[in-house]
Amino acid sequence: MSAPVHRLTPAFGVAAQLTVDDIAALAAQGWRSLVCNRPDGEAADQPANAALAQAAQAHGLAWRELPIRSGQWHDADVVAFAAALRELPAPVLAFCRSGTRSIHLWALAMADALGPEHIARLAADAGYALDPAVLRRGTPAAPR
Repeated sequence: MSAPVHRLTPAFGVAAQLTVDDIAALAAQGWRSLVCNRPDGEAADQPANAALAQAAQAHGLAWRELPIRSGQWHDADVVAFAAALRELPAPVLAFCRSGTRSIHLWALAMADALGPEHIARLAADAGYALDPAVLRRGTPAAPR
């Protein structure tokens, strides 16, 4: 694997940028869905999302692309992420350049369901610092 995968719950995990070569290993590990939170062309060495989507399909993984510019998510993005969590087969692995966008979207989508402090602890265990106060804003919850 090119990037470490952090499983936050039985149904959700986060990772940094994936490569086409990572997809087969993720399918073998039991992941059933991928959510890409990185826009195409953000970096010169980034694989094209279409190539990742094709590899996901070839290995039986559901794919959802919700591209977000770094640090620029909005309420509509959180709602779309929550919908992806509800609609896609679990477990779902979300990724972006470092995993930070993905974990923030998940945390905001799940804040009401899991509680800000619990989410902040899960994130910290995975190496991400989240402020529980930011998660208390009452965003939509998803059933994960």
